[in-house]
Amino acid sequence: MWTDLKHRPDLLLLLSLLLLILLHPVLDHGIVSNIFLIVLSFVPVILATIRLSQIRGWWWQSLLLVAAIVIFSVANQFWPSPAFSTIKWVFVAVYFGLIVVGLFSYILNAESITSSHLFTAVSIYLLLGLVWFALYCAVVSIDPGAILTGQRELIEHRSEILYFSLGTLTTLGYGDVVAAHSVVAHLAILEAVAGVLYIAMIVALLVGSYRRPSSS
Repeated sequence: MWTDLKHRPDLLLLLSLLLLILLHPVLDHGIVSNIFLIVLSFVPVILATIRLSQIRGWWWQSLLLVAAIVIFSVANQFWPSPAFSTIKWVFVAVYFGLIVVGLFSYILNAESITSSHLFTAVSIYLLLGLVWFALYCAVVSIDPGAILTGQRELIEHRSEILYFSLGTLTTLGYGDVVAAHSVVAHLAILEAVAGVLYIAMIVALLVGSYRRPSSS
């Protein structure tokens, strides 16, 4: 089974994203758990970089963005600063956005749909949530009160921002975590629109690729 997975980078990327999202609220507590979370976060980053280099050959672009993320992450650890944290999260958003563009072109140029394209389509949807998650984190780094709980209290963990992002992407929106800043509110609207449009576009692409010409 592991041999099959090694030859399926699309499936590995999807599984790593699902694992990151599912374990994020569990590991987002304490110093030791956060170290495991950081290590776990780099797994989809590495897999996405490899996958993007296979599809588009954007190896150096991806590597430069990852290097920038690591540099500002380390800088923020030794010299905590809202500026370093904000720049780091902006680079994270740009990186995941680059991955989304590269993977979507892979589906867009497909002549026929395989399981690889289906796994990639789901990965793109999850990556969209991570793009906006990084943008929200960038705003919260500047203004900690930009996103609040339903009781109008400050959020305590990044996992709550991830929950807010995925809830907005799927237009679920329970209201237990809300936007308290105009920038976050407008970003949330754009994310909801992007989520709806992506589902519509990907369904159209899949149906169009599966459609077979009728015989005359």
